[in-house]
Amino acid sequence: MIDACYSGEAVQTAVDLANTWKPVKGEDALETVEQLRDFLGNHPAAVPAPGSAAALTRADLAEAHVVRETVRAVLERAGTDPGEAMALLNEGLRRSHATPVLRRDHDRWWIEVAAGADQCAAHLAATTLGALASVIATLGPARLGVCAGSNCRGTYVDLSRNGSKEYCTRACAHRASVAAYRKRRSPR
Repeated sequence: MIDACYSGEAVQTAVDLANTWKPVKGEDALETVEQLRDFLGNHPAAVPAPGSAAALTRADLAEAHVVRETVRAVLERAGTDPGEAMALLNEGLRRSHATPVLRRDHDRWWIEVAAGADQCAAHLAATTLGALASVIATLGPARLGVCAGSNCRGTYVDLSRNGSKEYCTRACAHRASVAAYRKRRSPR
């Protein structure tokens, strides 16, 4: 059972964290402690304990940026250089002192990667990198990638059955489809 190896919520947290940096536009949606607090509030899987996001500091923000850089680098390289992605992922898990933990919820068992410390960044790293490691182990590194849109560098994890995802969102896929249609219809 594939979903016993990773949490869809943790995978989405990893993608959302990487996409807080928009390199094409040069925008950063994780510039302040308040923005980090909001991000963690919207991604409860990434918080070590309820209420722990309230006491965040600038140091936590700096550590979260390091985690984001690692997560983004893994997502960017997994499809083209799986060895490098694996090295980055393993180093990030070591830095966070991550440990695999067996969990049970009703009749379902799964392995979760937990941080060895109660620090927010360590838990964020363990959650996101552990989820990406599980996806790579179960579905392969080609399921992680960067949007094929011409003006987009958004990242994605393809959890679809056929593994054919190329775009980060339906909007990017639609823009590419419209552009291809217009190109075919334009007079030469």
